[in-house]
Amino acid sequence: MPIRQLLDHNAFNPDEITMLREVFEDTLRALKLVDRSDPVTLLIAKKIIGLARRGERDPARLRQAAVQVFSDAPGRSETPAEE
Repeated sequence: MPIRQLLDHNAFNPDEITMLREVFEDTLRALKLVDRSDPVTLLIAKKIIGLARRGERDPARLRQAAVQVFSDAPGRSETPAEE
């Protein structure tokens, strides 16, 4: 699932949309998710967008928050790779 399908172009300017896409892709890599049809990718996109709607614009903090939520999820046995 591409994040662009969830982005409200009225809520974010083009630079913010680009940044959110990059954060989404970085988060998926950190969590080692390659299947875009995995339902977790939708949850990750929603988490990142929700944080951005509340005002967070720092890419590192957005990524860290999303990775933290999903790396702590029950049933998740792998630790995300640090870059």
